Amino acid sequence: MEMQTLARFFLWCTLLNGGLLIFSFLIKVFAGDFVYGLHSRWFAISREAFDLVFYCFIGGYKLLLFVFNLMPWIVLTLMS
Repeated sequence: MEMQTLARFFLWCTLLNGGLLIFSFLIKVFAGDFVYGLHSRWFAISREAFDLVFYCFIGGYKLLLFVFNLMPWIVLTLMS
C-alpha cells in the first residue's frame, strides 16, 4: 500500500472521528437534559455521575482520536 493512500486513509479517519466527537459534544451541550432523562430511565444514575461519565467518554475518545488517527496521519504526511 502506498504511503499517500495510507495518509489519506488516516486523514479521513481523523476527520470523521473528529466530526463524531464534535457531534457528541454538541448533543451534550444542546440536548443534555434530554439525553440524561433518557438514560436515567434505563439506569439509576445521578446527574453528577452522568456528567462525569460523559466527560470521561469525551476525554477518552479525544485521546484515542489523537493517538490512533491524528498522529499516524501526521507521521505519514511528514514521511512522504
